[in-house]
Amino acid sequence: MAFNGQAKQEPKRGVIRATLFVYAMGGLENMAFISNAVSLVTYFYGYMNFSLTKSANTLTNFMGTSFLVALFGGLISDTYLSRFKTCVLFGCIELLGYAALTVQAHFDQLRPPPCQGLAISQTTQCQAADSGQAAILFTGLYLVAFGTSGVKAALPSLGADQFDERDPKRSSFFNWFLLSFTTGAIIGVTFIVWISTNQGWDWAFGVCTVAVLVSIMVLSMGKSLYRNNVPKGSPLLRIIQVFVVAIRNRKLPQPGIEDELHEVAGVHNEILPRTDQFRFLDRAAIEHTSDDGSTSVNLGPWRICTVTQVEETKIIIRMLPIILSTVFMNTCLAQLQTFTVQQSTTMNTHVLGIKMPGSSIPVIPLVFMFIFIPIYDCVFVPIARKITGIPTGIRYLQRIGVGLVLSAISMAVAGVVETRRKSVAREHGMVDSLQPLPMNVLWLGYQYSIFGLADMFTFVGLIQFFYEESSAGMKSLGTAISWCSSAFGYYLSSVVVDVVNKVSGGWLDNNNLNRDKLDYFYWLLAGMSVVNFGVYLVCASWYRYKKVEVIYKEENHAEGKQVEMLNAV
Repeated sequence: MAFNGQAKQEPKRGVIRATLFVYAMGGLENMAFISNAVSLVTYFYGYMNFSLTKSANTLTNFMGTSFLVALFGGLISDTYLSRFKTCVLFGCIELLGYAALTVQAHFDQLRPPPCQGLAISQTTQCQAADSGQAAILFTGLYLVAFGTSGVKAALPSLGADQFDERDPKRSSFFNWFLLSFTTGAIIGVTFIVWISTNQGWDWAFGVCTVAVLVSIMVLSMGKSLYRNNVPKGSPLLRIIQVFVVAIRNRKLPQPGIEDELHEVAGVHNEILPRTDQFRFLDRAAIEHTSDDGSTSVNLGPWRICTVTQVEETKIIIRMLPIILSTVFMNTCLAQLQTFTVQQSTTMNTHVLGIKMPGSSIPVIPLVFMFIFIPIYDCVFVPIARKITGIPTGIRYLQRIGVGLVLSAISMAVAGVVETRRKSVAREHGMVDSLQPLPMNVLWLGYQYSIFGLADMFTFVGLIQFFYEESSAGMKSLGTAISWCSSAFGYYLSSVVVDVVNKVSGGWLDNNNLNRDKLDYFYWLLAGMSVVNFGVYLVCASWYRYKKVEVIYKEENHAEGKQVEMLNAV
């Protein structure tokens, strides 16, 4: 169709400009999520009249669910919807959750009567939230958890899809995606936490609602620019088929050469060659021959699988030890979000004449990440790329390993700082005092800043590793699996604290950090982190990076032809 003698050109898809909308949604959505992650305990305890224990457990359950349910969002994205539609759909669900929380926080009749004039020891006399009030709260909370999980599963993959397989800029995308997350988190733990403290929770939840709404609108503005994935069917179903067929063919001899295995060219965007790990699964792709020696090709997916389908399953199995060996780092992160915040309540929180709320303490590692992410991407990666010849500077598993080492160092430093804090309390006779110690809260910046660097390495390394190593038909599921490390870390946190308390005779049972042995606990975590790193080294050494033959399709709009090129990556 011509217009003024010229052909109307379609917008170019998959350009860097398209990722700007992804960054915007990531920053705005994470601003809302993180602001609540660091401060909801205050809302549960002070406004819903939950006990301290119930408040803490409600928060950790909410956080764990927000990351774990990302698996469902990843399956939806790979099976039924494009990544863009998944982000919009789950973003709308998250929007409803924040709206419900806003309404409850605004109307007093939807919350229990506030406790006023009661000492801490008498707070058990407060009227608890009734079933209807609790139902509204948990409905809103888990709509938020369900919505953010789908966004977290699909949004990183949507952004990475905008770059070609070999484009070095795709590696940079993950770094800048983390920067957008970090920027949103900084605003969340400062501005929105300030709003909840000074203006009220209805205003804070309302800002979160508006932020998510704007993020959906901004992402939708870039719709014409996105490369959108075409769902390939359920990756979970394909994996189950491989196991079923392999078990069914268990009595068949192990195939000797790859030519004996079934593959169909053109069915997949990429062809995964056979690998020598988990060879028992290769039986799922054994060609069936008829009595006359001809190959039967009319068998269904529950009778024979392709080599690519088998290798797709092997990739998931190889990934599991990697994700499990990174869980403990997120357990350490959970301690920083709980015990370190409690440490800050015993210290002088005035910084440059401004009193910093305890919920805003996590801004310290976020600021370090905000500073060092551009340095890493613009300085370290180019230098490392010239030395190693690797587009990402260092490999994904190496990057994750660096983060695990820094995590162990952070726990050791936390133990040293806590020893110093307790010594100050003893020196000034303030062991049982409720007054802030003559020790500035910025001392906690040492452990926080090191862990911020650890998170910078490991967070991006995990997401990029699972995206790049996943097959073309399960990119969103792979990204979702990376979030499971955070989910299991939060769930494991409570278990670790309970077990340590029982075995140690109550290191953390005094409800008085000046008499507890939190420093011993931090050093224990540091030692366990070193052991965990050793386990990770074994898993990383055993892992085999995938090799793939990618079928690229380029459209020549002028001639109306389609050219296919088969390249080995």
